[in-house]
Amino acid sequence: MHFAIVQYRRFAFLLMAVTLLLFIQPINASAEDEDGGAVYVLGNQSSGNTVIVFHRSTDGALIRVEEVATHGLGSGGANDPLGSQGALVLGEGGHQLFAVNAGSNELSALSVTEDGVRFTDKISSGGARPVSVTTHGDLVYVLNAGETPNITGFVVGRSGKLRAIPNSTRPLAGGATAAPAEVQFSPDGGLLLVTEKGTNLIDVFAVNDDGRIFRHTSQSSNNATPFGFSFGRGRDVVVSEAAGGSAGASTLSSYRVVDEDADSDDLRTVSKAVPDTQTAACWVVITRSGRIAFASNTGSGTVSSFSVGGGGRLSLKAGVAADLGAGSGAIDMALSHDSRFLFVLSSAFGTVNGFRVRGDQLTPITTLGGLPLSIQGIAAQ
Repeated sequence: MHFAIVQYRRFAFLLMAVTLLLFIQPINASAEDEDGGAVYVLGNQSSGNTVIVFHRSTDGALIRVEEVATHGLGSGGANDPLGSQGALVLGEGGHQLFAVNAGSNELSALSVTEDGVRFTDKISSGGARPVSVTTHGDLVYVLNAGETPNITGFVVGRSGKLRAIPNSTRPLAGGATAAPAEVQFSPDGGLLLVTEKGTNLIDVFAVNDDGRIFRHTSQSSNNATPFGFSFGRGRDVVVSEAAGGSAGASTLSSYRVVDEDADSDDLRTVSKAVPDTQTAACWVVITRSGRIAFASNTGSGTVSSFSVGGGGRLSLKAGVAADLGAGSGAIDMALSHDSRFLFVLSSAFGTVNGFRVRGDQLTPITTLGGLPLSIQGIAAQ
């Protein structure tokens, strides 16, 4: 009898513990965002490049907290001075930032700690005028847009130090006329994509485990001026097409990266040149669910929303999901890690604009000014 009572008590205690865990786990999960997050903007100043850091509260409001030198030089200028997406990116886990220094031809690495953002290293970008950077694991690739445009690879150590990968530099298919806009790893790290505004080409580089390129193909985009892009689910990718800035002519296309054989990786069109009814669609972000894409339209000063269906099929939801104002020069965008908030830079006004995301709808929540007009590049968590 005593043994049965003991066993019953043990069972009751175990049941109570499991029940408590079921209640506690969601609380802990939500507690991860109790302090909000952060937004980072690249100043791109020619007098000394900086990363401007904002604290993000749980309601999406921003507070400017510090400005950290990259120890390199930006390009200066105004109104989309780099013509690129991805000038500032977060590493996996959000513990590192990588920033291009277009004026001094360098890449900077910064660490993100509880005490703030700190510079850790800088290195030659492997070319002229770096405009975009991407990372996967400990691999980092930079897109150099000047002189002979190329991509160059690096390895980042645990301390944040950068090391160039020997023989990793590869020229773009379009050569000196490429005018590239973005480089980005595929989610699995096996590919690098580059958009060429000047030649209407999309380059696809296959990447070995050691970070070296072993294959390069290219193909024509579905509309003129392919610019920014973002990967959704799997190997689906959505690319903006600014159509040379023609009024109301911008489009977005979606592709599926198809690994047909051991010799080539190709982009297979899923949705071809879907109009967004706006001017100069340049930057693209996709929500964490992979179901909604947003495109910022520099010429219109607006943000459009698209649904991303099965297999990457695109359909326009709202040509104007958000309006930053005529002449605002809406450029770079970044979503918070949970995709609840979208932050958009205005290059003409020197502002960062925050929106609450509900499906394909955007609601304005904050606008902070006082940023240099040379801003280019934004990251968020």
